[in-house]
Amino acid sequence: MTERADAARNRAAVLAAAEALFQREDLDHVSLARIAQAAGVGKATIMRRFGDLLGLVDALIAPRVTALQSRVRSGKPPLGPGGDAVARLHAYLDALLDFVLENRTLIRALEHYGPHAYYANPASRFWIDELADRIHAARPTVDAGYLAHAVFTALRADVIDYLRWHQHMDTERIRAGVHALANPPDLGPNLHR
Repeated sequence: MTERADAARNRAAVLAAAEALFQREDLDHVSLARIAQAAGVGKATIMRRFGDLLGLVDALIAPRVTALQSRVRSGKPPLGPGGDAVARLHAYLDALLDFVLENRTLIRALEHYGPHAYYANPASRFWIDELADRIHAARPTVDAGYLAHAVFTALRADVIDYLRWHQHMDTERIRAGVHALANPPDLGPNLHR
């Protein structure tokens, strides 16, 4: 079923308004009412289409998530399938960090809804599972499941922002730290994968 022209315009206006507000406002000041006003639609229109702010954030970030997932699933190695396991892990870490840097305001909005919203959404489950698989392939004797969650936590936008703005760490220092965290020395047999 194709979307009506006015519904498509409203959807585009809402997404553009939300993106703009998330980019320039403190998260506590972004609301459905403010987005509706900026988009020139009623709040009920947004609620019918997206449900709530979390649904709106999901709609904004979904095409970007899909693009990166496509590169991971079928792109060229080492980010895509094939190639050396360690190189694949490092390419994936770079892609995730770059994704966070490029989409930090939307990821901060997602984080604002708490740990469940951040860790349990379908995109995060994909990132974590893929990270665990790549860690396991590169370092089969470490607890890849735990380490994937720890590394994913280190890639939170609020953590990255804190390190950049309050600890004055540049992006390359953060990148090196994430790589070191994901590639620990072998610590013995792992039965937790």
